[in-house]
Amino acid sequence: MAVRELAAGPGRILVAVYSVFAIAATGRSLTQLLLQADRAPLAYSLSLVAAVIYIVATACLVIGGPRARRAAVAACGIEAVGVLAVGTLSLVAPDLFPDKTVWSHYGQGYAFLPLVLPFAGLWWLHRTGPPA
Repeated sequence: MAVRELAAGPGRILVAVYSVFAIAATGRSLTQLLLQADRAPLAYSLSLVAAVIYIVATACLVIGGPRARRAAVAACGIEAVGVLAVGTLSLVAPDLFPDKTVWSHYGQGYAFLPLVLPFAGLWWLHRTGPPA
């Protein structure tokens, strides 16, 4: 299989979804941190981390190329670990997450898309990668 452009075909859907999550998570986390940081500082800070990861993943999928591909794999991997860790933490220590965030409860407030998205991204990066 030849190397395919990351933002082509189904990659366009990934770019669109990552873009929406980047904008939504950035706006929500900054608003929460600026207006009510004392309510749930850990939760809101982790949402900002998620937003940065979504921005990096979006940019890397659009840019393409070997370097961007490696950065996208790293972003999706960190994102997968983050959503699993925060999702679990939000269940075992709900007092740390008084408000829903993008990764709390495995992205339940976002139809579990935050849980599926990093694995879809990793699958796409593997599928479009250079032949072994």
